[in-house]
Amino acid sequence: MGMIMEPLLLAKLVAELRSGQRDLCAFVEEVCERIEVVEPSVQAFLPEPERAGRLLYEAARLQQRFPDPAQRPPLYGVLVGVKDIFRVDGFLTRAGSQLPPELFAGNEASCVSRLRKAGALILGKTVTTEFASDESGPTRNPHNLEHTPGGSSSGSAAAVAAGLCPLALGTQTAGSVIRPAAFCGIVGFKPTYGRIAADGVIPYSVSIDTIGLLTQDVAGSALAAAVLCSGWKTPVSATQRPRLGVPGGPYLRQASEEALLDFERQVRILERAGYSVKRVGAFSDIQAINSSHRQLTSAEMAQVHANWFPVHQARYRPRTAAKIRAGQQVSAEQITLARAGRSCLRLEMETLMQQKGIDLWISPAAAGPAPAGLVQTGDTAMNRPWSYAGMPALTISAGKAANGLPLGLQLVAPAMADEQLLAWAEPMAVLLKIATDHQA
Repeated sequence: MGMIMEPLLLAKLVAELRSGQRDLCAFVEEVCERIEVVEPSVQAFLPEPERAGRLLYEAARLQQRFPDPAQRPPLYGVLVGVKDIFRVDGFLTRAGSQLPPELFAGNEASCVSRLRKAGALILGKTVTTEFASDESGPTRNPHNLEHTPGGSSSGSAAAVAAGLCPLALGTQTAGSVIRPAAFCGIVGFKPTYGRIAADGVIPYSVSIDTIGLLTQDVAGSALAAAVLCSGWKTPVSATQRPRLGVPGGPYLRQASEEALLDFERQVRILERAGYSVKRVGAFSDIQAINSSHRQLTSAEMAQVHANWFPVHQARYRPRTAAKIRAGQQVSAEQITLARAGRSCLRLEMETLMQQKGIDLWISPAAAGPAPAGLVQTGDTAMNRPWSYAGMPALTISAGKAANGLPLGLQLVAPAMADEQLLAWAEPMAVLLKIATDHQA
């Protein structure tokens, strides 16, 4: 039913490759063999006939460039999947669409160039929904091939979960990193808005789009974040447990009964381990927040496609076209108000944290487990307000649904507290993994 290989843990893998304990070319061959076995079923990557040959050539050049283990860069030999809305030298960009790829040509995304400079090799382009919106691609959930992996970073999440790469790039405008990570049982990290430069990425909504990371564990996300996030500082060791806040009220009620029941189980585990958990009324106007988010994202999508859509309208899939048309109807005043609402919401939630003595918000990472079928990629309700506010969020695997599919816990910190978020998340992830393994 599923299609999962042995996990590739980024930090452990880097240590082995940099030291020479693991041969880089042998590792590349191993991954290419994994792809041959898994890809026909999961379809996480765009096809590339000569992938193995290209990667072995690039790996050999990297070995020649850094023969001394002591001089090897921080992501030496890491194979990275890159969502197909990023421009990557040597690859066409299609953005999950049928539009001519020449429209999207341009300079390589600077975050991709940073990864290359840090020693990473591009494993390939991963499948995205059309223009990172609602129309899904062929990718399947590695835990159960009859279910969606989530979206829009579908291929990136599935590739990491299936054990095809230790790191993949995604983007989030509503829930496109956190939700697929939860559906696929891995770690998804969405930094503070703007901490990873978004140049060279086909935009969806420029006011909200945030580049995110998908890895097997929190340590891997922290390692990659240190390379990609501007102004990254190594956090002081977390000697004190964070004080946790549950945003009670209409926001939580958007989740399914199953997700909420398991979330309460997760909360009890954390409380028994000594974490303080406060329940605080929040997002009382969640419908208005959702509406502002939808207006802004559809309006900015219409702006991005203002030149392409009139010419290539017939090539757009129905839901993407409908979103663009809806965005064309949003007034300039509504756009201005929706943009202003982002900082207002962030201030409101961070002020509430200060008043109530909360370090991290916690909630279900998705409204439930991955839905059956590939037509829908799942509900973004649990992620939308945090994306709108631009606050950093992380999901860790935290439970199992009745059907055996993963459930995640979402952690959210104040803006620019990304380093602390990751430091606090690691022991929580270990604790919940032990409990989940026992649950299974």
